Amino acid sequence: MGVATAHSHSHGLVDDSIKRSRAGLRAVGLSLAVLGGAALAQTAMFVATGSVALLADLIHNFGDAATAIPLGVAFALRSAKAERVAGLFVVLAIFVSACVAGYEAIHRLINPHAPEHLLALALAGALGFAGNWIAARIRTRAGQRLDSPALVADGAHARADAYVSLAVIASAAVVALGLDIADPLIGLGITIVILRITWDSWRTVRAGDAHEHAH
Repeated sequence: MGVATAHSHSHGLVDDSIKRSRAGLRAVGLSLAVLGGAALAQTAMFVATGSVALLADLIHNFGDAATAIPLGVAFALRSAKAERVAGLFVVLAIFVSACVAGYEAIHRLINPHAPEHLLALALAGALGFAGNWIAARIRTRAGQRLDSPALVADGAHARADAYVSLAVIASAAVVALGLDIADPLIGLGITIVILRITWDSWRTVRAGDAHEHAH
């Protein structure tokens, strides 16, 4: 059942509306647990490694996990309007994380410092990839099943983040070869990818908004 249909008939089909709300909350809560756990593990590894590429990735993963809160509220309220607002919050969170990651990468270029414990750094990248990939599958499947543009946008965001996390592994490999400057450069590359994700997610949410008004 689509967003518009569930919303417009919520008084007549309360059972279906409640089922949709519960399914949305379940998907959001599960993805929050997966991403939150991955980000916490990455934080501990950042303290050990000092990698700006890892910092960019974990900042983004925390931001991604935080987007579950407005999405969860929207599903709990069973409101199509609240879902649209949550979708915009998702886009804003992605953009802010890009700005923070970009700032940290530029700061590290100006004040170079090679990351340490490269094996732990590579492991952190692998954890980020796994967490985002699982969260993406959860959100995308639920978003398609529930016809929620905000949830679909968040799923696409997490899937792209999975590939971004692979850049952290690349950073560990290149720094191991003696190219210390690769770490902040990869951090900048991650920032550019996050900005592209911001644009794609904005288009998805806007398309869902247009679809809602058409109904």
